[in-house]
Amino acid sequence: MPRSKSSHRWLQEHFSDPFVKRAQSEGWRSRAVFKLEELLERDRLLKPGMVVVDLGAAPGGWSQMVRQRLGDGGRVVALDILPMQGIAGVEIIEGDFREDAVVQQLEAILDGALVDLVLSDMSPNISGVNVADQARGMHLAEVAREFAAVHLKAGGAFLVKLFQGRGSDEYLKSLRAGYERVSIRKPKASRARSAEVYALATGKRG
Repeated sequence: MPRSKSSHRWLQEHFSDPFVKRAQSEGWRSRAVFKLEELLERDRLLKPGMVVVDLGAAPGGWSQMVRQRLGDGGRVVALDILPMQGIAGVEIIEGDFREDAVVQQLEAILDGALVDLVLSDMSPNISGVNVADQARGMHLAEVAREFAAVHLKAGGAFLVKLFQGRGSDEYLKSLRAGYERVSIRKPKASRARSAEVYALATGKRG
């Protein structure tokens, strides 16, 4: 089946993308690591010994970056419904974190400990129908927020991908009710034409 003009253009853009080339040359699993790298450095999100959970982690670039930055200490747990190749020092759970059995698996791994930082770089499968894609993206952000509400410790931080559009203002309002500070970030590695931003909520209220 021939490729559409838009998919051909996306492939051309992807393979000429300097962040894609850099990820390949440096051994990262995705260009998305450079979004996280900028946010980690700007907001100093990581501290030695932290427990970090990466939701929707496949292919694993964010978990890979966090594990490297934490060194030998702390813990990184990656969850995704997709299978993921192992990463040294990262505990991987394959399954849907909205399901009780998967949450119980996480809680067993953590042995009752709460989490310092929850990351979510989840995106819906894009259909091209903006209203539907926005609704699906907001749903993923909402389930990540509910996960963080339960599993983050007081004072903890939550970083979530958000697509600006219907529902995003209300979502930010809900974050401000639960956290001391909420900031919007647009890393350089985010494509300029994308509505994607990251909401960083710090200081979870007890």
